[in-house]
Amino acid sequence: QVQLVESGGGLVQAGGSLRLSCAASGRTLGLAVMGWFRQAPGKEREFVAAINWSTGSTHYADSVKGRFTISGDNTKKTVHLQMNSLKPEDTGVYYCTANAGTIIYISARGYDYWGQGTQVTVSS
Repeated sequence: QVQLVESGGGLVQAGGSLRLSCAASGRTLGLAVMGWFRQAPGKEREFVAAINWSTGSTHYADSVKGRFTISGDNTKKTVHLQMNSLKPEDTGVYYCTANAGTIIYISARGYDYWGQGTQVTVSS
């Protein structure tokens, strides 16, 4: 099994920045994709960003392009999400996710492992 633990959430004013981190443990050798989803109250979980360790490629939701940056360390199986120019609509619970496959899915159903989530609140 794989365990994912997020950290770094919090409360920030609009225009501010936050950095989320996620560390994977357990049977991590086969993990090829790690990323982030978020879920606002009353809404479905939505894709934010992901990185493919095999190719080094990244993918972002249109709503965060140019503001968020995903990075990490493949050998340590850690991933970070630098969030700049935050907006109130970025508020939600942010979940770290990982997949043994090499495809970056934008659907939550494509991922095998999930963290418990960390709350991000952006005030206006």
